[in-house]
Amino acid sequence: MRVAMIGTGYVGLVSGACFADFGHTVTCIDKDASKIEQLEAGGIPIYEPGLDQLVASNVKAGRLFFDTDARQAIAEADAVFIGVGTPSRRGDGYADLSYVYAAAEEIATLVDGFTVVVTKSTVPVGTGDEIEKIFKRVRPDADVAVVSNPEFLREGAAIEDFKRPDRVVVGTQDERAQAVMRELYRPLYLNETPILFTSRRTSELIKYAANAFLALKITYINEMADLCEAVGADVQQVARGIGLDGRIGGKFLNAGPGYGGSCFPKDTLALVRTARDAGAPVELVETTVKVNDERKRAMARKVLKAVDGDLDGKTVGVLGLTFKPNTDDMRDAPSLAIIPALQDKGARVQAFDPEGHEAVKMLPGVDFKDDPYAVAEGADVLVIITEWDQFRALDLDRIKLLMKKPVLVDLRNIYKPADMTARGFDYSSVGR
Repeated sequence: MRVAMIGTGYVGLVSGACFADFGHTVTCIDKDASKIEQLEAGGIPIYEPGLDQLVASNVKAGRLFFDTDARQAIAEADAVFIGVGTPSRRGDGYADLSYVYAAAEEIATLVDGFTVVVTKSTVPVGTGDEIEKIFKRVRPDADVAVVSNPEFLREGAAIEDFKRPDRVVVGTQDERAQAVMRELYRPLYLNETPILFTSRRTSELIKYAANAFLALKITYINEMADLCEAVGADVQQVARGIGLDGRIGGKFLNAGPGYGGSCFPKDTLALVRTARDAGAPVELVETTVKVNDERKRAMARKVLKAVDGDLDGKTVGVLGLTFKPNTDDMRDAPSLAIIPALQDKGARVQAFDPEGHEAVKMLPGVDFKDDPYAVAEGADVLVIITEWDQFRALDLDRIKLLMKKPVLVDLRNIYKPADMTARGFDYSSVGR
């Protein structure tokens, strides 16, 4: 089948490359000429493990193309996917749908013959209805079916998630559109992947409901971690004890500095706004947002406590800046709240992240280093914020010699308290 993918950001590029790998002919379209030039030259504008090889192999095979001009790709497409950003609007938390609606208007002028128009972007309930209105206004004669097909990709594992998903959700009751979507995802039949067809509004809500539940689960175990610290329990054992219950499950029960990234923060806010507007407030989700915001600030207080309440003039080494490992995504990363809070207390911060290059612009006053050991050198305290693999096997004896004082605050519970104490570290972690 022929696919046009509007947007070459995280969702659009990963989805486009994976559809091409399924055997479809895909053109990824973006108005940013420099991004298209980069992709055509073999460069990848985002960091995602394995994506560079996947793109290169499908370009070489003649299945994946990039263009700034959407006309031919959309006119020839069986399905046009909208994979543009939907960031939170400043001030009110609503999803900014301007890019989605602009894409819909352009698609409306270019479609030729029956075409399935698919929102891959995360959009609030009712967005598909608005896209339909755009088509009726701009191109009333267009033969299109507007479909919702939310993505459930984890950054750092997106290719695996696309090719071996838990489920595929498709929001449409149009039989022609269902046939097209079944054909697009036909390679997944070998994995017996469930394809759930729902109404469009139901599909739109499934995405928000799923992300909000995972955000709530993370926030819950973080609150349990605080309780564990207060009563002398171990949150990792608590998480395992409850996670073995099949009704709960063990995923997303890792205590830490709070959730971040491109999805959970904006999607929980958007769901809160949608629910309020519908007169059915989701108070659990509202509380989750509030608690998670406070969580990040509380982590700065944990560092302050580790140095006896005085950071003035002291050097803090920070390992990990992105919101999670195996991504370069800095959006709503806990480091963006923790580091300024440390600086406000008078700390000098030096930091390293393998891929968080955007942090240079987002964290003024930080001294960025080239490796973990340069970060440890001369530090009064070392803080692990993001659990990159290379931080799991540090030469701790070398770290101890480099530091001014062997104080380590592990916000991801990478190391074992007993081992760290035996090595002579003043070690603190989360919920243990």
